[in-house]
Amino acid sequence: MSVTTNTANNPHLTRSYVLKNVNEAQEVYDAWAKTYDSDLRDPSQNYVGPAAVARLVAGALGTPTISPDLLLLDAGCGTGLAGVELARLGAKHIDGRDLSPGMLAVARQSGVYEALQTTDLNKPLDVQDGKYDVVVCVGTFTHTHVGPEALRELVRVTKREGAVVATVLDDIWESQGFKAEVARLEADGKAKVLSAESGDYRKGCGVTATFVVLRVLV
Repeated sequence: MSVTTNTANNPHLTRSYVLKNVNEAQEVYDAWAKTYDSDLRDPSQNYVGPAAVARLVAGALGTPTISPDLLLLDAGCGTGLAGVELARLGAKHIDGRDLSPGMLAVARQSGVYEALQTTDLNKPLDVQDGKYDVVVCVGTFTHTHVGPEALRELVRVTKREGAVVATVLDDIWESQGFKAEVARLEADGKAKVLSAESGDYRKGCGVTATFVVLRVLV
């Protein structure tokens, strides 16, 4: 598979775009965990996606901050970059799930998560319907990672009138079916699309993503 997304020659990121299976994905991210944050904060990457998603969550809630009473899920939380940004805006109750135990170990050190669990987001979540007020998914809908069907699971575990905020690399937004799945969720009456706009994601190397904001209807 040919990947055109700029990686700024980061070897871990380059390898992450050509993963063949779940075991390889876990291996790559476990190996990357210790330097992941510093790599993506480097000016060559300038990973602004997590902060942008936190702001979109507050916007979806109609408030400048996030109420400390809300329960949030950070799906594909990695090392916790999104969780930290959510906490900065006031979130106090955040659960995190990720495929990589190594990434989760780093996320645990951030101190912003109540519960962390190893999870393959390509499979159904062992979570009751409507558990969370807000679900975010940042950096997971990318090359060879998690398919668009997972969006439906994220909607399922979100409360009625709650919000789902996710990033999808622009390179795969249409070609891998994410745009179509978002449209189906709206057509099925599961969610209302509040916005789906392209914006800076890894700003240092010019990579953009579509930032999807959904209001859950059922």
